[in-house]
Parts: sequence; structure tokens; C-alpha cells
Amino acid sequence: MKEKIAALILRSARKAHESGVLPSSEFPPVEAEAPKIPAHGDFSTNMAMVMAGGQKMAPRKIAEAIVAHISDAEGILLKTEIAGPGFINFFIRPEAWHPVLDAIHSADGRYGAVNIGDGRKIQVEFVSANPTGPLHVGHGRGAAVGDSVANILAFCGYDVEREYYINDSGRQIQTLGRSVYLRYRALAGEAVDFPGDYYQGEYIIDLARRVLADQGDSLKDGDEAAAVDHCARFAADAILTGIRRDLEEFGVRFDRWYSEQSLYDSGRVDRTVENFRNSGLIYEKDGALWFNSTRYGDEKDRVVVRANGLTTYFASDIAYHQDKYERGMTRVIDVWGADHHGYIPRMAAAIQASGMKRDQFDVILVQLVNLLRDGLPVAMSSRAGQFETLKDVVEEVGADAARFIFLTRHYESKLDFDLALAKKKSNDNPVYYVQYVHARISSIFAKDAASDALGADRNAGAGAVAVLTEAEEISLLKLLVRYPEVVASSCRLMEPHRITYYLMELAAAFHAYYNRHRVLTDDPEVTAGRLRLVRAVQKIIRNGLTLLGVSAPDKM
Repeated sequence: MKEKIAALILRSARKAHESGVLPSSEFPPVEAEAPKIPAHGDFSTNMAMVMAGGQKMAPRKIAEAIVAHISDAEGILLKTEIAGPGFINFFIRPEAWHPVLDAIHSADGRYGAVNIGDGRKIQVEFVSANPTGPLHVGHGRGAAVGDSVANILAFCGYDVEREYYINDSGRQIQTLGRSVYLRYRALAGEAVDFPGDYYQGEYIIDLARRVLADQGDSLKDGDEAAAVDHCARFAADAILTGIRRDLEEFGVRFDRWYSEQSLYDSGRVDRTVENFRNSGLIYEKDGALWFNSTRYGDEKDRVVVRANGLTTYFASDIAYHQDKYERGMTRVIDVWGADHHGYIPRMAAAIQASGMKRDQFDVILVQLVNLLRDGLPVAMSSRAGQFETLKDVVEEVGADAARFIFLTRHYESKLDFDLALAKKKSNDNPVYYVQYVHARISSIFAKDAASDALGADRNAGAGAVAVLTEAEEISLLKLLVRYPEVVASSCRLMEPHRITYYLMELAAAFHAYYNRHRVLTDDPEVTAGRLRLVRAVQKIIRNGLTLLGVSAPDKM
């Protein structure tokens, strides 16, 4: 409908020019938006004010010219009004909203899909937590965001690959090995001094118990470096297995798990550094090798090989991202924690130095989660090994509630997650509020066989929609029309919370309608029309929840 109004405005402006009322044939892009105040109509445009300079006319005169030349062949307009200095407000006939029901029932699960991607390959890399401990709630939010963004991109025509980058090389893995090894020695009866900067927590002791059960005392008296390496590999593998399991329970699956260590084993990191050096992009200073990232807008150049000969994480990150594009990705999206904000310029510089364009690389920064219970903070300390894991949260509130609540705010804003609220079966719980609409509508169709059969037929009630004239029915129809626009903006901006907001708004509109009007009435035609309406609402609720990775239950 929005596109129809925009096209009508442009046609009217051109006719006004052709008739000699508007002197210039140059017209700006048409903006038609839904006003915040319903009394201002269904759509409003400020085009007359934008055109004033080019037309050398007062905005209100331009608005009058546009309105005078409107040709509404489809008969969708009830009336138009000129307001203030030159706003044009459009009021849509109630029956003009009815065709959206045909579109929804015809497209079904594909309603709202817009072919933005056109089959282009795109990768979303997310979570990618170090295999040094269980996933915490912050990782859970990143998982919900990354997976939903991938769902939305795929729905809008992209060929999407989901990837988890395993940081299984470097200092943190060695620290993990030493942490487990020391706990192993303590369990074997030795008095050990456990450093404060080693990995804490009961899970480290559990891993050490497993090593002791598997190896006995053999590691205690052997080569310490080999023992630490064994503990590191054992612990990282065990933790990664747990991470995979926890993500699957959360409804997240990856197409590929990519090992950082494989970049070193294949020689890719060394080749990348050498290629950059041969291209003049890496130079030597103070015994170290530096990437000239300032050439591409970074605030300073970055070390890729230290003076001691060890490569930095940045070196492997460059090699890894080059590999992504060599696999055919036209665009790469990385989902990182907000604390990695300062890493973006150097990574963007490396992308451009590798021959890609800056707009082929995006980073989504996900803010922290404040975990609450009945409004009070849940004490957490990852340093002391006391933190609420994603597994704990999912076991307590369920994957659906966790995913939906993680997506109730823009990912760049901090999120308060109340565990008690997430378990409530009331309208205060946002996921319950939305899912209940789907279940409620299923119960309507289950009340009798005739209604159920009517609901299964996508063409049922098509001739009865003329009865949908109540204000709450028109409000629902207007919201249903908006859904494709919401999906498209969520895709272009990579913002899944827009769908969450929309679903809560649609749920509120349905509850308002259901509380005032019976769906199953004594009038067969009214019943048929309303069944067709609520089935359409149910389909949009289902479609939207699916994009968020949340189920749409028939019973609650």
C-alpha cells in the first residue's frame, strides 16, 4: 500500500507539471510514511515542502497542485487533506485493505519474503567463543542475534552460510591446559599454588577429574610441557563438545566449524604475511612485522609478527577472512561482543588490503546482558568461575523465551533479562504474549469441525471479507500489510528486533480485537470473514517467530 501511495503521488506531480501548474520536471524521491497520529490519515508525505526550492513555489501551492491531479483508478482513497505548510495526508478506504488477506493465504509461509539477496553468497560468523569455558548469557544473545540475522537474510534471497570460528590456538589454550593440569596435580594429592589469572570454576576441576580418571598418575611424573599440551587438547575438545550441544539445545546449528589452528597447520597464516610483505603492505620495525593499516583509515599500524617471531591473533584473522572471500562470499558479517569495537578499523583495513570493498564487510556488535531475578541482579563473576551459563538459562526458561527476550532490544543496547519474568505465563512475558496469539487462534479453529475445515482452506472466506469493517479489524489489516516492509528493513539493516517489535504490536492488536469481537458468530458470513482474518494473523505470527528461531505452539 505504501508503494501504491508513493507511485500515486509521483504520477500526480508529473501530471501537474504536464498541465503547466508545476514548472520543473525534476521530482525528488517520494516519501510516504504512516503518521504517528491516526487523525492525520493512513499515509502522509512532505514532498511538497521538499519540492519547494526546485519548483520556486510555496509548499502549500505545490500540495494543492498534486492533490488536484490525483487519479485514483484503483479506488483506494477515501479522501486527501492538505495540512499545515504543505503536508498531504491520505485516508485509505477500509475495503482497500482487504486484498492483503488473499496475498497472505496465497503466499503462506513465504509471505513477506523480498528478493533482496538475489542468490548472492553471504556468510554470518557468530558466537565463535573460545573453547576455554561454557557459553555464558552474553554468548547466548550473540547466538540469537546471529542466527536470526542469518534466517532473515536467507528468507530475503541470500545464499547464507553460518560459521563458528574455533579459537583453538594460542595463549588462551595453553592457559586452559595449565589450569587443568594444576587441578589434576591437586587431585592427585599434590599441594599446588593456583595463579589468579588461570581459569577458575568448578568446570576446570571436573575436567581435571576426567583427565585423572583417564590417565591416572602418568602425567604427574612425565614431561610437564607434554602433560600441559595433553590437558589443553582434552579440555578444549570437551568444552567444544559442550558448546555444540548447548547451541543445538538453543536451536542454533552451523554449516561449518572452522579451526584457527588449521590456518597454521596449512601454512596459510605464513603465506598471508609473506604476500602482504611482498606487496609492500607489511614492513619491519623494531624487529617486528607491521601491517600498514593506516593506509586504509586505521588510527595506527598493527603488529602481525612480534619481535620474538610469534604471530599475533590479527595475523590469523587476516588469513581467515581472506579464506572466506576465496570461498565465494560476496559479503561477510561478523557478530562480535561490544568490547571488540576497536578491532573493526584494523579488520576493515585488512579486508580492503586483500582486494575487497569496505561494504563487503559488516560487524554486528552485541551489548552485554544484565541477568536479573524478580528485578534483582544475579551475581556473576567469570573470573571466579561463578557465572550463569547459557545452558542454565535455557534449562530454566526454555529456548523460546531466551531467544525472544534476547531479541527484544536492539543488539547495541544493553539488555535486562529477568529470569522470573521469562517463566511467567502472563501478558507481562513478551514471548508468552506473542505465542499465545498463535495458540488462541488454533483453539478457535479447533472448536468445531466446520471452522477447522474452513481454516485449512486458503480460499475459504475470500468472498466474505467485505464484512471486515470494524475499527479493530481494519487496524489488524493495516498491520498485516506492513509485515513485508518490516522484514525488508530487518534484512537491509540486519536488525531482527524490528520483527520482535512488530510481533508484539500485532499481538496487542489481536488481543484488543478478540476482547471486543467474537470470531465465531451466528452469522455464517461474518464468521467466515473473521476466520479468514485471524488465520492470516496466525500465519504472520508463525512466519515472524520462525525468522526469530522461536516456535509457534498450537496449545499453551
